[in-house]
Amino acid sequence: MRVTVLGLAEDFLSPVKLPVFRSGVRAGFPSPADDYLEGNICLQDLLIEHPQATFLVRIEGDSMREAGIFDGDIAVVDRALTPTHGKIVVAVVDGDFTVKRLVYRGCRCFLVSANPEFPDIEVSACSENAVWGVVAHVIHRC
Repeated sequence: MRVTVLGLAEDFLSPVKLPVFRSGVRAGFPSPADDYLEGNICLQDLLIEHPQATFLVRIEGDSMREAGIFDGDIAVVDRALTPTHGKIVVAVVDGDFTVKRLVYRGCRCFLVSANPEFPDIEVSACSENAVWGVVAHVIHRC
């Protein structure tokens, strides 16, 4: 799975605030009494914790499909977050960006796909592989 870097979060235009309903939206029977607005939410405030360390990438491929990350999705990547075991990260492998899950097995470190068709990639101290940031959110169309 490859990624295309779209830009830093701080480069966004002025914030857009969108209305949010006070109550949740039911996946069962609707309640007509719950049609009152709570206020507005700024998506940047919701998705971006560290604006100067956050960038967006467009996902290419299907190696993370079982983690709910699909071709064409946009990942919000935060370089200020610590890449720990089990986190999904953006890494550089042999000069290309990729998205994988960071997994420690004993004292060895791997970048693991969420699709069994793709092999694990071992990250060693001698390799050209490096973690660039942690995927904080993924935006995709339904």
